[in-house]
Amino acid sequence: MFQVPPDSAAAYLFTARLLLRLDFGPIAEDYGKKAVELDPKLPLAHQLLGELYLYQSKIPEASAQLEQELAINPGNPAAYYKLADAYSRIQKFDEAEKLLQRSIWLDSTSTGPYILLGKVLQKKGETQLAIRALQRAVSMDPNNNIPHHLLGQAYRELGRSEDAARELKLAEQLQSREDPKLKP
Repeated sequence: MFQVPPDSAAAYLFTARLLLRLDFGPIAEDYGKKAVELDPKLPLAHQLLGELYLYQSKIPEASAQLEQELAINPGNPAAYYKLADAYSRIQKFDEAEKLLQRSIWLDSTSTGPYILLGKVLQKKGETQLAIRALQRAVSMDPNNNIPHHLLGQAYRELGRSEDAARELKLAEQLQSREDPKLKP
């Protein structure tokens, strides 16, 4: 399908990615490891394993794989974002913030880094900056309930109860649209 030799590192990486999308994590991990074994410098192979480990909450393993990905491919905004996610989960907020800034500098069109930056800044007690990051995410994707919910929490923290109520209500409405089971 991808015109690569069937026993190549690339073939194992493509197969791992497809298996992961089909929710076959353990098999995808085996294929990802085989891709790395065949070609340790194959771009995106370490990222795939890092994402898989992050999903499994294996933070040290995820961090190690994502750091290896960045050593191979330092221009990969998604690897910075995923590594920042790992760091934020172990409360390394300063490091996470730096990684998110790099991710945004390389790709300012993705909302994920802005949302995570909002979370990280709020955890650091920098609520005004968190609000700016979350407002940016909302402007990019107004139908995403997550930045609205986080924005509502940030407004509440600053005592802006009307703004908080508006954002939290909107987040709830958007969530209800996404998941019809949540409708009253």
